[in-house]
Amino acid sequence: MPRIVLAPQLRRLTQAEPGTVAGSTVREALEKVFDAHPSLESYVLDDQGRLRKHVALFVDGARVSLDDPVAPDAELSVLRALSGG
Repeated sequence: MPRIVLAPQLRRLTQAEPGTVAGSTVREALEKVFDAHPSLESYVLDDQGRLRKHVALFVDGARVSLDDPVAPDAELSVLRALSGG
């Protein structure tokens, strides 16, 4: 099962710790996390179910999208992008 690692800001907001979840795509894995931590979903996805503009997803260090596959032994990182000037 993929291991999910959230950025520190997201962990503080939701008290979600790293862990493993079932899922063969990034979206499926995240849905399992959202089931356990419903408040996290609004920080990651918009009201249309799309990835928010300032959120980045990585599987084993490579940037991915919601519908990309994720291997059972992969690490999925959910990060909030920095912005500003």
